[in-house]
Amino acid sequence: MILYLLCFTLLLVGLYGILTKRDLIKIILSASIMGYATNLLLILFAYRNGSIFPILRKGVETMPMVDPLPQALVLTSIVIELGTTALLVALALKLFQKYKTYDITKIRKLSG
Repeated sequence: MILYLLCFTLLLVGLYGILTKRDLIKIILSASIMGYATNLLLILFAYRNGSIFPILRKGVETMPMVDPLPQALVLTSIVIELGTTALLVALALKLFQKYKTYDITKIRKLSG
């Protein structure tokens, strides 16, 4: 139970960073933290203590296992998160080249 609370706390830290920070780099890092927390929560939900294979055959002993579907979802999530982060970094670099600042309040004032 404590692991779930720590993951939820990590998710809230990322959300706090996205909502309160003004620097684009800090916002991107906060979005990454939220992604890592989500992946960790998916893996924690997948683990079942004492679970066995769903397909049983004669002569084969049952062994403990972990559900592979959330692991595949996390791998997909990691790839999507990498693409999203790359897009956000490219956008931040273009905004820096145009406005010479990463502060979103100054970028909003400098429309044009």
